Amino acid sequence: MTAESPELPLAAAFPDADRAQWQHLVAGVLRKSGATPAADAPEDALATDLPDGIRVRPLYTADDAPAGAGAAGLPGFPPFVRGSRPEGATVAGWDVRQLQAHTDPAVVNEAALTDLENGVTSLWLRVGEGGVPLGALPRALVGVHLDLAAVALDAGEEFAAAAEELFALAADGGVAPATLTGTLGADPLALLARGGDRAALDGHLTAAATLAERCAAEAPGLRALTVDALPYHEAGGSAAEELGCSLATGVAYLRALTAAGLDIDTACGQLEFRYAAGADQFLTIATLRAARRLWARVAEVCGASPGARAQRQHAVTSPVMMTRRDPWVNMLRTTVAGLSAGVGGADAVTVLPFDAALGLPDAFARRIARNTQAVLLEESHLSKVIDPAGGSWYVEELTDELARAAWAWFQEIEGAGGQAAALGSGLIAGRLAATWERRSRDLATRREPITGVSEFPYLAEAPVRREAAPARSGGGLPRVRRDDAYEALRARSDAHLAATGARPKVFLAALGPAAAHTARVTFAANLFQAGGVETVHEPASVNAGTAAAAFAASGARIACLCGSDALYAEQAAEVAAALKAAGAVRVYLAGKPGEGREELEQAGVDAYVFTGCDAAGVLASALDVMEVA
Repeated sequence: MTAESPELPLAAAFPDADRAQWQHLVAGVLRKSGATPAADAPEDALATDLPDGIRVRPLYTADDAPAGAGAAGLPGFPPFVRGSRPEGATVAGWDVRQLQAHTDPAVVNEAALTDLENGVTSLWLRVGEGGVPLGALPRALVGVHLDLAAVALDAGEEFAAAAEELFALAADGGVAPATLTGTLGADPLALLARGGDRAALDGHLTAAATLAERCAAEAPGLRALTVDALPYHEAGGSAAEELGCSLATGVAYLRALTAAGLDIDTACGQLEFRYAAGADQFLTIATLRAARRLWARVAEVCGASPGARAQRQHAVTSPVMMTRRDPWVNMLRTTVAGLSAGVGGADAVTVLPFDAALGLPDAFARRIARNTQAVLLEESHLSKVIDPAGGSWYVEELTDELARAAWAWFQEIEGAGGQAAALGSGLIAGRLAATWERRSRDLATRREPITGVSEFPYLAEAPVRREAAPARSGGGLPRVRRDDAYEALRARSDAHLAATGARPKVFLAALGPAAAHTARVTFAANLFQAGGVETVHEPASVNAGTAAAAFAASGARIACLCGSDALYAEQAAEVAAALKAAGAVRVYLAGKPGEGREELEQAGVDAYVFTGCDAAGVLASALDVMEVA
């Protein structure tokens, strides 16, 4: 550009592209790949189905924005989709909340002080069963300035007594109740969901209401009740189911608090909501945004003033996604989840240590969890932008769809008599179990892969050992993990290793040159190792004349043919027969059955492994035929 020439925008020389042009290009690429896309919507072939009837499309435009230009509102104003505060987290960041789960008060105290000295801003403290003994709470908090550091208590049925201990500790230290911040953790319906006594619910609600009255009168910085949605998430529920259950719980608490004499604004101010943050970043962001929108609507209908409708959120990285094998990958999962929680507008965020699924985290794991948030806040400056996801057509549409699905589930619970009645009747348990069953099929077929477990496992990795976590009462809704099916398989393999000195093995009978068999050898190795089955690929290639000797030398009891379709047609039948003659109790073929299947099976091919097969079922069957207990 010269001084005399006008300044032109960079995009001026390019023609505008419309959706139809993009669809035309997508259809062309799909046809080249062998697909036959629909003429009117070729992008459907690239769509992804989520639970709750939600379909994620590959492209979103302004035409996909939810109805109503101002549906998301402004940050800090109803419906609070864009955040509960006008300034977001730009002033001081979000609350970095670390979980303290040890039973020894001295250990908890040391860990808590270390956390607070290194970036943590509040403590999430388990008290009573599965945590610090109730009477030891003062020892656990020695040196903690209660007027500076918020404390979130998690005391189960002993929430009232734990709250009294905290108030007494503050009084002994000369800390005025008005300066206390945090939550007292009363959550009677979460207790019921975890298997608590239904007969005790009314008493717990009364005690929670009494605590709320005290907090409102003496300690406005404290919230008495927690609406914990983790029991429903940990039972296998979807995002919309987690949201719907939290709404029904919140409504039940509002009824109890207003019946005890609190006005609706004060009652709303006594609740903090806890949600899971998963490694699907957009789903987590949309979940937190939808939660605020939904609760604002509930509070509005209940008569709350606009400012009281804001939902306070505590996001916790998902326990369900944490794996016990290759736990180092959990660092990646929790980083994405923590980022998503921050972008989604959570007021407090807990990043669980990467070894949390193995027992009590060590100091290194706790440091990594702290520093994950420190990097997001101090180096990535994630909190310096108010609602970073705002205006994304995808996020706005996903938020809207989630909100609608969650609202429908909430209405179903309310129609069944409310959260307590739905828990008692089994409505919630049945719904969550059905959702988990569907998701388990995706996990078993590796449609939902788990890095380090169902994909790219490393059998030679030394196991990570941790001190066992304290036991917590069972009953009620189950606790599931994504790696459950594969963990059971790996445990069988470990037991076989301990008993015999070797893992169960599969011989990979590769046909032809490397170029012809490498892809399927890699696939088969990845699949079998996910079940703890060691793969033997020596020699690099076999034929009908060498397969028997190679199999015998491998020490394996099963074999898997790996090659191209052309080589299968030429050699697979003879090689399968040779493997059977050499003593293979089962012969697999890597690839879907096609022409010549009858001949292959007559020759000795027993089963097929391919992308989308029931990997967990295949592996369990393989261990069975190898007599691995």
